[in-house]
Amino acid sequence: MAMGAAAKPKTCIIGAGCSGFTMAKRLKDLGLPYDCFEKSDNIGGNWYYNNPNGVSSCYQSLHIDTSKWRLAFEDYPVPEDWPDFPHHAQILQYFHDYVDHFGLRGTITFNTAVTDVADLPGGRYRVTLSTGESRDYDAVCVANGHHWDARTPTYSGEFNGYQIHSHYYRDPFEPYDFRGKRVMIVGAGNSAMDISSELSQRPIAEKLFISMRRGVWVLPKYMDGRPADKAVLPAWMPASLGRSLAKKKIKQTIGNMEDYGLPKPDHEPLEGHPSVSGEFLTRVGCGDITPKPGIERLDGDGVVFTDGTREQIDAIVWATGYNTTFPFFRQDALTPKDNVFPLYKRMVQPGRETLFFLGLAQPLPTLVNFAEQQSKLVAAALEGRYAFPSKDEMIRVTREDEEAHLGHFYDSPRHRMQVDFNLYCRDLMKEIERGAKRAKVGA
Repeated sequence: MAMGAAAKPKTCIIGAGCSGFTMAKRLKDLGLPYDCFEKSDNIGGNWYYNNPNGVSSCYQSLHIDTSKWRLAFEDYPVPEDWPDFPHHAQILQYFHDYVDHFGLRGTITFNTAVTDVADLPGGRYRVTLSTGESRDYDAVCVANGHHWDARTPTYSGEFNGYQIHSHYYRDPFEPYDFRGKRVMIVGAGNSAMDISSELSQRPIAEKLFISMRRGVWVLPKYMDGRPADKAVLPAWMPASLGRSLAKKKIKQTIGNMEDYGLPKPDHEPLEGHPSVSGEFLTRVGCGDITPKPGIERLDGDGVVFTDGTREQIDAIVWATGYNTTFPFFRQDALTPKDNVFPLYKRMVQPGRETLFFLGLAQPLPTLVNFAEQQSKLVAAALEGRYAFPSKDEMIRVTREDEEAHLGHFYDSPRHRMQVDFNLYCRDLMKEIERGAKRAKVGA
C-alpha cells in the first residue's frame, strides 16, 4: 500500500495486549498515526489477572511455560531478578513497564470496544466504537487475542455437579471449593496439566481424574539442568533433522508416556503441540492423578468413559481450548470455521492487504513477542517500503507455509494455526526483503 509522503496512512489497532501495544510502539517510532482501542480499563489482555473485560484466562497460581529468555521484547530486557519461569503478575508488570517506558499509554483509548469493522472502497475500513462513534481508517490491525472464547464440547446425557471451563478457573477455593471433592479435568493442554497438578494435591481433591481422548507428550520445563526452551538449533540445520534429534533427546529424558500410566500417544514428540509441565508426570506417578480415556456420556452424578468404566464425579473443569472469534466482523470471509483461518504469513488474507491479524498463531515457544516481529512487516507495508506479491502467489505461499508448519502435526483445532517461532521469524525477515525489492520495482 504505497502512500505519498504527504498522506501517511492512519491505522486502527484493536486491543492493547502484548500484540496490540508492540504494534503501537512500532507505528509510534515511525511517526505513523494510529488509534488503539482497548475495551478493558487497562493493558495486558490475557495476562491481566481478573481482567474486567472477561478475556483473561489467568488463574492465581499461573506461571508461564516459556522461560524468560524466550519471551523478552527486543529492545526492553526482562528484569534480571526474574525466575526462569515468571508468574503472571510479573509478566503483567513487565508489560506495564514497557508501555510506560515507551510512552504508549497516552495513545491507547481504554474502556472503548470496537463493535464493527465495515469495508469501505479502496481497502479502507469504517470502525464503529462502543461509544457509538464511527471513524474511517486506511488500515486495521486486529489484536483481540484468541484465548478468550471458551470452547466446551457437548456430550449426551446430563451432569448435575459443578462445571467450569478452565478459562474461568481462578483458584481451588473460590467460587467453588474443590477440597474433598471428586474432580475431573478434561483435556491435555497446558491448562489441563497445570490445573490437574494443582487440584490433585492431597489437601485439595479427594480424587482427581484427567480425561484425555488421545495421548500427548508432556515435556519437562528443564532438561540438562536448564530451561528446555533455551536449546535452539543452529539456523543452518534442516527443520526435519532438528526435530529428529529433539525427539530422540525427549524420549531419552522422559521415557514413554505409558510408563507413567498415561495413554500412549499416536504421534511422535513434536508432532503435536507439546504440553509442558514440571509437575504433572510426578503427580501421575504418585497416584494423585488418575488418567481416564475420552468421555462416552455424562451420567447425572458421574461420567461414563469410552472404555465402559464409570466414575462418580462432583466437579468438571473443561480445559478444552478456545474458538477463534472476531465479534466486530460481519463479513463471512473473516469468520473462521473450526479454527481454520489461512493467512499469508499468518497475517493477511489475500485481497485484504490493509487488514492485519496480529498474534493469531500458536507459536512454539511463546506468543508474547510474536506480534512484535510481525509488526515489522506491517509497518513496512504501511510506509510503502514493502509490497505484497500477487493474490495467486500469496495463496500458493500460504499453502506451502502451512505444510511446513503444520505438516508434521496431527490435525486438531489446536494445531490449525501452529507455527515454529524461529522458522517463522527467519522467513518473515526474508519476506520483508523480498517485498522491499517488489516495492522498488513497482515504484
